[in-house]
Order: sequence, then structure tokens, then C-alpha cells
Amino acid sequence: MTMLPSSEDADQRRLHELGYKQELKRGLSVVSNFAFSFSIISILTGVTTTYNTGLRYGGPMSATIGWIVVALFNGCIALSMAEICSAYPTSGGLYYWSARLAGKDWAPLASWITGWFNIVGLWACTTSVDFSLAQLLQVIILLSTGGANGGGYTASKYLVLGFHGALLVSHGIINSLPIQVLALFGKLGALWNVLGVFVLMALIPAVATERATAKFVFTHFNTDNGEGIHSTVYILILGLLMSQYSMVGYDASAHLTEETKNADKNGPMGILTAVGLSGIFGWAYLVAVTFAVTDIEYLLDTNNDAGGYAIAEVFYLVFKRRYGTGTGGIICLGVVAGAVYLCGISVVTSTSRMAYAFSRDGAMPFSKVWHKVNNKEVPFNAVWLAVVIGFCMALTSMGSEVAFQAMVSIATIGLYISYALPIFFRVTLGRKSFVSGPFHLGKFSCLIGWIAVIWVALITVLFSLPVAYPVTKDTLNYTPVAVGGLLVLCLGSWVVNARFWFRGPVTNIEK
Repeated sequence: MTMLPSSEDADQRRLHELGYKQELKRGLSVVSNFAFSFSIISILTGVTTTYNTGLRYGGPMSATIGWIVVALFNGCIALSMAEICSAYPTSGGLYYWSARLAGKDWAPLASWITGWFNIVGLWACTTSVDFSLAQLLQVIILLSTGGANGGGYTASKYLVLGFHGALLVSHGIINSLPIQVLALFGKLGALWNVLGVFVLMALIPAVATERATAKFVFTHFNTDNGEGIHSTVYILILGLLMSQYSMVGYDASAHLTEETKNADKNGPMGILTAVGLSGIFGWAYLVAVTFAVTDIEYLLDTNNDAGGYAIAEVFYLVFKRRYGTGTGGIICLGVVAGAVYLCGISVVTSTSRMAYAFSRDGAMPFSKVWHKVNNKEVPFNAVWLAVVIGFCMALTSMGSEVAFQAMVSIATIGLYISYALPIFFRVTLGRKSFVSGPFHLGKFSCLIGWIAVIWVALITVLFSLPVAYPVTKDTLNYTPVAVGGLLVLCLGSWVVNARFWFRGPVTNIEK
């Protein structure tokens, strides 16, 4: 009687065919894989921390309708990534895909650029998430002690940096635990986001004594942004940034495929379900919160109790107007803070796996150190590398807020460029040679791929546009400087050094 191979044997055999031996513990289910990406996207995190942008540029209409537009295009990116993930389920993910799809001659350079944009984007994402949580804690403390207009305590930038460092260390400690434990945190993060959205979307409009009309929520267009921008089209374009900022990080499902059972099916499913559900729940959260918005100018005013943190002020005012105290609103912010914290755990998990894979192929300085796996089958050194770099990137906030914002902008645009590159190679150089896995898009593959690539090219331009006029050294959008600088460093290091020794993904299977 012939024995059918177990899924674990099949996974190891496929990984072996791709050139790698099994070193990480393969213990994640499709739910766990999905949970990590869903927790990283964390719509409670993204929408809450970027809601000011949506209100300022276009207001309710650009936030609610713009979210649908962005979600549809992100769906195309997710579909294309899922198809490639099914064919190449490795922790290297994007940079490995680029190497396989660009062809032998272009593989090293394609892999080099994709990998560095991906890992730097993930390091910046680690910084951005934990620093956003540190700033949210600053607002919670301010409101808990009376608010900006009631003698509340405003934490200094040094204390905020201290919060950031403590959060990073706690995430490093948690990520030093076995993958089975991390899977529990991933599932908790997904559950927290779902339940949090349901609670807040029911509670905030119900408690509010003043509510916006449906016409206001879906059609009101705010042109009074206070930034010297008056063009309706320009304002609408900038308003899309909130939605785009909010939906990133779903490459985590790819980076965790070497720890996922039935990886060629469950990895793609993790990407698609995370993006799809985030689009639905994110829109529901946005709409619910926006129904409690009645005075945009006041919410954006830095002289309000929350210091201009729009959603915090919404939550605080809703409860204060009904019950005479904003305590309920502060508790709601605590729910959001919990989601951001769990998001940070998953970001470090994803970042460490990418660093592990990239160093396995010798692409990073001191690769042997970062590739090392401890006796718990955890890339321990790569975890703490993410923590240290996450803290160092935040140090720029001490000298210049502009410099810090430029650096963390790579968290979004750097990641999306790394998403688009393998898709671009799939629809161009690899169009005829690509062999699909169990999940594929059939005859629509190239069409969806080109839509994804064009959308990323478009948002790369949008992220680089000035967001205030007149343009000065304080209002200049330094995103193109940061992203362009990263590109120059990538290409410069390639020309000067890496082209002589880096050959792309390298097998670690002993002959």
C-alpha cells in the first residue's frame, strides 16, 4: 500500500526544490499565517494614526470613498503577490521572487534592489508602528490628566522616545519565543482588530449626541486644509494617502511560508484574506468614526484637548458631551493602543524573517550572524537587529521632525516598491517562463499584474508631491529624497562592490 506524503513532507520537498533546507519550525496554520498579516495591516492602527490626513485633504468624502478606490487597487497587488507566493513559498519572499522571475542575467541585481527596499521598508515600518504607539500613549496621558486645555501633562520628546524604546524591547523579548507562542499573539492581534472595530463602530455613533448626516459622510468634500492647496483634484489625490498608508505589510504571509503548513496554498490565502478583510473592516471603522465628525476645523486644531490628534478628540468629545467626562473615550483609545501593540509584535516577526532569509543568501553585512537560528528554531539575532535599528531610526525625531517623517515614509513607499518589482518581472521578463503554483490567476494574471504595477508607480509619485504651499524647508515633502537616497545607495553599493560577489538566492543544501 502506497503511503501518501504528509503536508510537512511536501512542504520540505518543495522548499528543497527551491534550494533551501528546513531550518525554521513549520507549525503555522492558514489562520495563523493570515493573522500575522492582518495584525500588521491593523486597520485600527492605520486609520487611527493617519485620520488627520484624510480629514485635512478632502475630509469625509476622500476618506470613505477614497478607501474603496485604494482597497480595489490593493486587491490587485495582493492577487499578484499571492500568485507568485504560491509558486515560490520561501521566507525570502519578494527578493527571491524577483530573482526567479527576472531571468539569469538580471537575477542578482533584481534580487539585490528588491531585497534592500523590502528590508529597509520593514525596519522603517518597525520604527513607525512603535513610535506611533508612543505618540498615542502621549495623547492618552495628556487626556487622562485633563487635556491640553485643562492643565494636562504633555510628555516630552525624550519621554516619547523612551516609550518607543521600551515598546521595542518588549517586542524583541516576545519575538524571542518559539513560533507557536508568536502564533497565539498573531491570532490575538487579528481577533483584537475585528472585535475592536465592531465595538468602536457600534459605540462611537451610539454615544455621540451630535451626528453627521449620511450625505456629509459620503459627499462632503473639505477644501479648507490650511496648507495653501486649493485644487480640488490635488486635494482628492492627497486624501488617498490616508488609505494607502493604512494598508501595508501583508508580505508577512510570504515571509512566514517556511513556517507555514501547506505553504503554497496557505501563504497566498493569508495574503488575500488579510487584504480583503482589512478593506471591509477598515471601511466600516472609517464610516462609523466619521458619523461622529461635525467640526473638522476643530478636530484638526492643535489647541483642542487632544492637541490636534483628530480621532482621539472625537472619542474624547463623544463621551464628554454625553456623560460630562471623557473617560470612555480614553478607554476606546486604549483599545486602539492594544491593536497597535499587537501590530508591532507581528511587524518584528515579519522583519526578522526577511533579515534571516536575506542574510542566508549573504546579502547583508555580517550575514552569518543574522542568519543564525537558536535552539528554539528562532532567528534570535535578526529579531534584535530589528529592535536596534528600529530605535536608531527613531533618534532622528530628536533633531528634526521633517527628517523623521521622511525616514518613516520608506515604511510605505519602500515596501510598495518591493511589492511591485517582482510583479513587474512576472509580467515582463518572466511572462513566458513563470510556472504557477496551486493558486493562479489564469488568463487574468498579466492584466491584474499590470494594474498593480501601474498603481504602485502612481502612488510613488503621489507620495512625493508637496503637501503644503508655499514649499519651504519645513514644508517640503522629503519622501522622494529618502526613497531616492535608498535607491542611490542600492545601486551605488551594487556597482562598487556587490556585483562582484552577490549572485542572488544561494542554495544552502549540502551536495
